[in-house]
Amino acid sequence: MFIIKYKKIFVSISIALVVLSIGAIAYFGLNMGIDFKGGSLTEVEYTTIRPEQTVVDASLKTLSIGQALIQPIGEKGYSIKTRDITDKEHKEILTALGQDAVEKSFTSIGPSVGAELVRKSIISFILVSLGIIFWIAFSFRKVSKPVSSWKYGFIAIITLIHDIIIPVGVFAVLSHFSGVEVDTLFVVAILTILGLSVSDTIVVFDRIRENIRVGHFKTFDETVGRSLDQVYTRSIATSSTVIIALLALVFFGPASTKVFALMLTAGMFFGTYSSIFLASPMLVLVQGMQAKK
Repeated sequence: MFIIKYKKIFVSISIALVVLSIGAIAYFGLNMGIDFKGGSLTEVEYTTIRPEQTVVDASLKTLSIGQALIQPIGEKGYSIKTRDITDKEHKEILTALGQDAVEKSFTSIGPSVGAELVRKSIISFILVSLGIIFWIAFSFRKVSKPVSSWKYGFIAIITLIHDIIIPVGVFAVLSHFSGVEVDTLFVVAILTILGLSVSDTIVVFDRIRENIRVGHFKTFDETVGRSLDQVYTRSIATSSTVIIALLALVFFGPASTKVFALMLTAGMFFGTYSSIFLASPMLVLVQGMQAKK
């Protein structure tokens, strides 16, 4: 009952975090990778000692390829992201890197492909969100009092928006200060957060539905509060084990998956928070608004 008693405080905390995240996204923006804006990615590995990044950067600045983003890979490699380049410019880059540099891969993505990926990503988010609303509304169709079934789905979508915007805000800050880019793994992370978050919220809502059906408690506030008491320990324990595994991937995993693991970690943390401290209090607030009409 502690959470329901102070429901307005917890909802206010969520609103503040979302506002700060939106502010970070608006101010810093998202550093879009070549997957979305187009460009070329060259990955090389040195057969001997890898030169310093400043040395590589100085070598590439002698070429007419514009700005290049250089990131170390493994112990002896570099990834070099540039604008879309020609075959001649590609060969010039390899020459500038030195004879010890062996090309491991080269990828070129045109702007039209990037625009198509953006469009499909947006459509995926919309379809997933609509699917969640309809599925929850259908699953809770027999629970019409004191809160309509479709409002469970609507509240679940609000919590999903909360669980996505905050990690994206965190990513915007990281993107600004560390140069990490939005790529296809970023989209996969967002879609994964959608699934993980809604599953936790459904566990809480299902317990509330069962307690409403049984009718052990006198008021809706008490029903929601007792339902949270019955499930929050399991939700936190389950999420904590996943977060620990993800943190291991963040600190000890390969560089290519660090951002993906960090996004999932943030999503799991705020997803667990929202299912307990946002979704359920919002149900009580919605029911209170209905009761006043």
